[in-house]
Amino acid sequence: MKHKISVTGIKLYAYHGCLEEEALIGGHYIVDVSLETDFTQAAKEDALEKTVDYVDVNAIVAQEMAIRSKLIEHVGQRIWDRIINEIVGLKYLSITIKKLRPPINGNVDEVSITIEGELN
Repeated sequence: MKHKISVTGIKLYAYHGCLEEEALIGGHYIVDVSLETDFTQAAKEDALEKTVDYVDVNAIVAQEMAIRSKLIEHVGQRIWDRIINEIVGLKYLSITIKKLRPPINGNVDEVSITIEGELN
C-alpha cells in the first residue's frame, strides 16, 4: 500500500529571476509538493503527529520562496533540502515550481521545474 500526500497550488509572489527588473517587481508562482510516506498509524489513531503536517510543508515552501534567487532551480533545491531534512519518514518527494508569465521573448503562460525522486 502506498500513502501519498500532496500540497498543491501554493500561490506565492516572489522575486526570482536573472533580470534586475524581476528583483524589483517580482512575479507570481505556484508550487506543488507531493510526497509518499506511511501514515498507517495516523489513519488508525487520528493523530497528526504520526503523519506529515501540511502546515509544515507550506511553511518551508513559503520561507524558501521568500529568499531571492536567480534560478527557480536553486529555489527548488533549497525546498528539497529542507523537506528531506525536516520531515521524517519520506519515501518519495516531488516539487514543482511554476513561474507564471515569465519575462521571455514570447507568449508563454508559465515555465516550470520539477525535482523528484525516491528517498531512503
